[in-house]
Amino acid sequence: MNSNKKEPQKKDTKQINWDEIHRGLETSQDALDRGLQPTHEEKNKILKSRAKILAVEPEKKAKTEEFIQVVEFLLACEKYAVGSEYVREIYPLKEFTPIPCTPLFVLGIVNIRGQILSVIDIKKFFDIPEKGLTDLNKVIILHSKSMEFGILADAVTGVRNIAASELQTSLPTLTGVREEYLKGVTKERTVILDAEKLLSDKSIIVHDLVEI
Repeated sequence: MNSNKKEPQKKDTKQINWDEIHRGLETSQDALDRGLQPTHEEKNKILKSRAKILAVEPEKKAKTEEFIQVVEFLLACEKYAVGSEYVREIYPLKEFTPIPCTPLFVLGIVNIRGQILSVIDIKKFFDIPEKGLTDLNKVIILHSKSMEFGILADAVTGVRNIAASELQTSLPTLTGVREEYLKGVTKERTVILDAEKLLSDKSIIVHDLVEI
């Protein structure tokens, strides 16, 4: 029996010979430098070579662009963010237990489905100036292989990708956040915190165990 099925078309996997393209452009340029007029065939080769280069360069640029996925949140009416790979979950702060004899930036501990976690007020940790009343009713739980704790936020605004090339190292007007905890600042002045350094900072770790 004859089959009416069409055989799948094979994709053209022919590789672009960049050496050949550049040699063609160089030969044509040499002819122009000598005052010679390129032939019609040479002109077509030049145009085709340039078209191939222009078509591939934007694609190469898009592939090499690096993006950082972050979780954005509000703190004292300003935008902050941390890398999403360090965020385990967002938890509403309902109640907490203060821990005696701890730094002021340690709010206390919370019980999240049977797990006891300390909660850090990074506004106090970074000495960020108060700007009126804030809610601070969300806990962003940060985690790494060796550490977990929560940081307070007024609100979580969402998750988005940020091009690494757009990040500035700092801003002259940026106050509070110390440089060693700063990953970068976006054009919209969103402060990207270095969650890895926060999670490995020994001054944040609370060693005392408290029964609740």
